[in-house]
Amino acid sequence: MAYIYSEPSHTFGEYLLVPGYSAVDCVPDRVSLRTPVVKYKRGEEPALSMNIPLTSAIMQSVSGEKMAIALAKEGGISFIFASQSIEDEAAMIARVKDYKKGFVTSDSNIKPSATLNDILALKKKTGHSTVAVTDDGTATGKLLGIVASRDYRVSRMEGTELVSSFMTPFDKLVVASDDTSLKEANDIIWEHKINSLPLVDAQGHLKYIVFRKDYDSHKENVNELLDANKSYVVGAGINTRDYAERVPALVEAGADVLCIDSSEGFTEWQKLTLDWIRARYGDTVKVGAGNVVDKEGFRFLADCGADFVKVGIGGGSICITREQKGIGRGQATALIEVAQARDEYFAETGVYVPICSDGGIVLDYHITLALAMGADFLMLGRYFSRFDESPTNRLRINGAYVKEYWGEGSNRARNWQRYDMGGDDSLAFEEGVDSYVPYAGSLKDNVGTTLYKVRSTLCNCGALSLPEMREKARLTLVSSTSIVEGGSHDVILRETSSD
Repeated sequence: MAYIYSEPSHTFGEYLLVPGYSAVDCVPDRVSLRTPVVKYKRGEEPALSMNIPLTSAIMQSVSGEKMAIALAKEGGISFIFASQSIEDEAAMIARVKDYKKGFVTSDSNIKPSATLNDILALKKKTGHSTVAVTDDGTATGKLLGIVASRDYRVSRMEGTELVSSFMTPFDKLVVASDDTSLKEANDIIWEHKINSLPLVDAQGHLKYIVFRKDYDSHKENVNELLDANKSYVVGAGINTRDYAERVPALVEAGADVLCIDSSEGFTEWQKLTLDWIRARYGDTVKVGAGNVVDKEGFRFLADCGADFVKVGIGGGSICITREQKGIGRGQATALIEVAQARDEYFAETGVYVPICSDGGIVLDYHITLALAMGADFLMLGRYFSRFDESPTNRLRINGAYVKEYWGEGSNRARNWQRYDMGGDDSLAFEEGVDSYVPYAGSLKDNVGTTLYKVRSTLCNCGALSLPEMREKARLTLVSSTSIVEGGSHDVILRETSSD
């Protein structure tokens, strides 16, 4: 008969951390969240590390180029989604690597023949008040003018006025050439007391915009993750079907690390993919694999040469693999077992293979629990999908702002490469849903708050680093009654004003 585990599998919500002794110098500002991304030998430094233990998921609704740049600024890595053409994914990677810090490619653009109503609709969609007016309405068209909030008064206009009639025309703008340095651009902004500076090429085509408001934020990105060429670090998803064509294109585009995007990683498909990469690139191309939920799966992928291993099946908020197939394991239990396997592998071989916890995060403190249970870093989908930088639309539903969020196994994504087991290319049944998540604003603000909670909790456990946290952490299972006790109870909550 089938092997049956004697203990049930558990989720993060069933655990709490027991605080330990904290010295007076154990304060959040002194906590380091630096963590390895790829495997390394005992006594050596990993070829790639992150300054924060967060990566964004390999999903259409999460990880585009804007997300990659924003997360790299904070010290993490985005894995650009693979469920698109090889050319499009490679182009996204190239744009991230070519991104000039402080130089923004305009995503609010309009033709001069548009109307004020079009401006208002665009502002509602993007949240940006500065709109570039170009001859073709694109980010690289010939710049004809700029529309800012000071250029119109909604209460005194009809809405049908042409943009050309109220924009600040090109000849009234302060502009600079596209070879202007960031320091020079900021000097011009301060000298002329303007809020934005368009940079144009010799033909007058818009290339970038430098914003006054970004000046301080650029100085604040102390954790930004850069490669040897001072470009942002970016990851890319691959699949086990077209890797012979996709991997070379992504490597050529500059991807710093790859990850096989699959719902289940304990397969020969992953071994064949890893074998092909190692045969052609050796260890120069870094690639993670997964997902697994037990020590056998980890050992298999580690022996196959994976640079890191992802843990988790069916725990994502939009994943219905467990519901559809009855496959998976509680994320906490899976992570604890795989972390033990990683440590055993390190003791035996002297090779440390980092593990990435993928799925099961509902509340911020679950991130800290995952790190205490042994995760070197986490991959998050729903968390990042809520932010301005995710590639989906922001909508207003029932009076509240939301963002679209769908799984790679959903009918919308139709990512058959991720779930294919051979045979017909069509998606036979869905393993992900199409949904909305509450809009949460900018990545920077939210990640800053989340990580402050993580650092604060490490201090409660007497730890100033993630390795020290794993060494000192004490975890306790909680009962259903104590879960209720942990929230507000037996009180009447005051309603807070939304003003």
